[in-house]
Amino acid sequence: MRKQDYYEPDFDDVPRRSKKAKKRKRKQSGSRGERVVVTLLSLLFLTVAVVATVKYVVRAPEPVTDGEDQQTQQDGTAEDSDAIQTISNGKERKKYCYTILAYGVDNDAGGSDTNMLVRFDAENKKIDVVSLPRDTLMSNGHKLNSSYNNGGTEKLRSNIEDMLGIPVDFYVSVDLKGFIALIDQIGGVDFDVPEDMDYDDPYQDLHIHFKKGLQHLSGQQSMEVVRFRHNSDKDKPAYGGRQDIGRIGTQQAFLKTVAQKLMKIENVPAMAETFLKYVKTDLTLGNLVWLANQALSMGGTDAISFATLPGDGAGWYNGKSFYTLYPEQVLEMTNSMLNPYVADITADEQNILVP
Repeated sequence: MRKQDYYEPDFDDVPRRSKKAKKRKRKQSGSRGERVVVTLLSLLFLTVAVVATVKYVVRAPEPVTDGEDQQTQQDGTAEDSDAIQTISNGKERKKYCYTILAYGVDNDAGGSDTNMLVRFDAENKKIDVVSLPRDTLMSNGHKLNSSYNNGGTEKLRSNIEDMLGIPVDFYVSVDLKGFIALIDQIGGVDFDVPEDMDYDDPYQDLHIHFKKGLQHLSGQQSMEVVRFRHNSDKDKPAYGGRQDIGRIGTQQAFLKTVAQKLMKIENVPAMAETFLKYVKTDLTLGNLVWLANQALSMGGTDAISFATLPGDGAGWYNGKSFYTLYPEQVLEMTNSMLNPYVADITADEQNILVP
């Protein structure tokens, strides 16, 4: 289990300039020298505070590398991150390139209902997001969304690493209440609902009723839209009968809309603090601020690409329905959108069960 360490900013008060001298003249020979010394000391303390903040609080994430644990890296006792040549599993990694597992937890069902693997490539100013369908057939013969229920974050993480052959450096987990709070925090979202939605589930107290078209969604309404999979009336199949893939498309479009709004937010540290209140993550507050600043410097949502792991949503294995993967296409997408290594991974490094 990877250790977690959260850092809180520690901004020392910077000495303020002294009040304006009284209007009476002073001719003591030491007064001007004293003012010079105070000014120099103020600048010194300010410089130290800024350097300390940048170096030990707002800092790039550092994945676990061979021969070094994450605790050492996050404590800042390792070499400066600009000089680190990250080696993982004997492979050289791309500079400032990270994989982050983002997943949503349905507390009522206990599983991870939405799973996305993100490659954050700060060096090349790109963010690639690949959705992993909840019913994806794993090498153990179970569905992906059961991983969290049977072993938490580490089980979900290790199953994805085993399947794709790449490391999952960090994770971000948010439950339904946190999702609602985060959307409300940014004032809701203007979103183009892709189709009419009519669904009622008294057991979960979930009621989804929207007309197709552009509308302003609150946090609660946003949660309903991104969770929608099918109508209560089975004679009106949602998303043309491709329920899970259709929902993934809606989630991706929604996230891109949210990203457009987030990139206009000026107070990044405040947003990061709010973010930490509602999510579980092994990224520090300083890491989140660094990532947010890097994302803002990318110039807009054109830097963000979305895709879905290639496969067959109507696949079968041992008499049960699964989302079965296309190995060759998965390998190609892994190398083009997810691989943090300098060299491509091979088919032998992936573990994909083909019925």
